[in-house]
Amino acid sequence: MRVLMLSWEYPPVVVGGLGRHVHALAGHLAAQGHDVVVLCRQPAGTDAVTHPTTDTMTEGVRLIRVAEDPPHLVFERDLVAWTLAMGHAMARAGSALLRDWRPDVVHAHDWLVTHPAIALAQECGAPLVATVHATEAGRHSGWLSQTLNQQVHSVEWWLANRADALITCSSAMRREVAHLFEVDPSSVTVLHNGIEPRRWRVRSSDVAAARAAHSPSGAPLLLFFGRLEWEKGVQDLIAALPRIRRAHPGTRLVVAGTGTHRDWLVDQARKHKVRRAVDFVGHLSDRALAAVLAAADAVVLPSRYEPFGIVALEAAAAGTPLVASTAGGLGEVVVDGVTGLSFAPGDVDALAGAVRSVLDDHPAAQRRARAAKSRLATDFDWAKIAEDTAAVYRSTTARDHLPLGRPKIPTGNAFL
Repeated sequence: MRVLMLSWEYPPVVVGGLGRHVHALAGHLAAQGHDVVVLCRQPAGTDAVTHPTTDTMTEGVRLIRVAEDPPHLVFERDLVAWTLAMGHAMARAGSALLRDWRPDVVHAHDWLVTHPAIALAQECGAPLVATVHATEAGRHSGWLSQTLNQQVHSVEWWLANRADALITCSSAMRREVAHLFEVDPSSVTVLHNGIEPRRWRVRSSDVAAARAAHSPSGAPLLLFFGRLEWEKGVQDLIAALPRIRRAHPGTRLVVAGTGTHRDWLVDQARKHKVRRAVDFVGHLSDRALAAVLAAADAVVLPSRYEPFGIVALEAAAAGTPLVASTAGGLGEVVVDGVTGLSFAPGDVDALAGAVRSVLDDHPAAQRRARAAKSRLATDFDWAKIAEDTAAVYRSTTARDHLPLGRPKIPTGNAFL
């Protein structure tokens, strides 16, 4: 099949897990014989002089990276305007592509590419498949009280209702999408994210160096990695750390990642009198992250909201014991007592208790880690996920769509 994907991130332009998802899916579809073109973008803050539009073949995938247009638009400050400008650039590049190449299906990844995806699917008459990776309501615990929240939610609603087929990465996300966007849950296909285990092989010398850098005394070492945003729940892990340290003196925590809540989290560490026990290391390279993963006694994922939880798969691939909340997709990825230990989102006492259980019984934690790693090859194999995605493509046809009005915005909590 000829597949046109649109994504606002694609390596090396990576903001979160979406970029890695699209990269892996596109590569495996190409390896299975499909003709895949990905429309993506150049880094934010560049322009057509410093980073012109490029059209290259990489790992069997044709990548068209569109340049940013001249207006001074900043993602963090002008999100909707910035997104519309990116979409306009993608639509222009896509229209040029369609002059001599016509896709059998258009696949949109998340709300930021809604406008060009709908325009290009309509222009070429191909069915539109959309993967919803997260929702604005989910990221804000159901509240859509600000103008920006409402704008993003309405675009998400538009994409979900205009698409000819929908995909989510977990059953929890399927329920969320069906409820928020008023679509039939039976029309939504659940396809999990995958993992490439080979990526996490690491030299023993690197592991020893990471351990010496972050826990020179040999005390237990915990790791969180991901975006530093409220919904990731790092504040709950910091609040639990004093209780963990009372049972296991000297326990240290590495917080790897960047985000808007970084400074606030540092203040939280001071508030709970554990600032010296927490290393905020920012973004780590794959090699450095693999070393810290292998050095840690446990990876802790305390998310308040998590559509899937690809970091849980990465922890499993590294063979590191896992403690995770049951938020969203994490409750499907981590089987409590079998592949890790779980706790309710926001329950600091249960979080502390789960971490203490891992540190109290190292052999049991390692058994769960081995079970989690063995599950990767069957339940989270990218080749199988690509085959299932292609099956969705084949079964989807372009439908006639009536004009859509603006959706109603909940005045209270969207989940209640």
